[in-house]
Amino acid sequence: QVHVVESGGGLVQTGGSLRLSCAASSRTFSIAAMGWFRQAPGEERKFVARIGWSGGTTYYADSVMGRFTISRDNAKNTVYLQMNSLKPEDTAVYYCAAGRYLVNGMIGDYWGQGTQITVSA
Repeated sequence: QVHVVESGGGLVQTGGSLRLSCAASSRTFSIAAMGWFRQAPGEERKFVARIGWSGGTTYYADSVMGRFTISRDNAKNTVYLQMNSLKPEDTAVYYCAAGRYLVNGMIGDYWGQGTQITVSA
């Protein structure tokens, strides 16, 4: 079992920045990828960004490409999501996930509790 815990959500104005962190428990040998998904009210959960746990390759949803950056610190079993130029449509609950690598995303097997990001107009 892998446990993931997010931190760093909050309220920000349009154009602002936030950084999310996600710490995974020590059993990371079973993880091929970590990443972020988000769920806005009334919508399904959607993929945001992924990083390969060993090779560090990244992949982003078109909606965040060029604004969000995912990175990792393997020594700390932690991934980060730097979010710049935030827009009101980025408002959602953001979930960290650990799981399986896909060329165009990932499959989440383990999930964090979620953290709210609200971008005010």
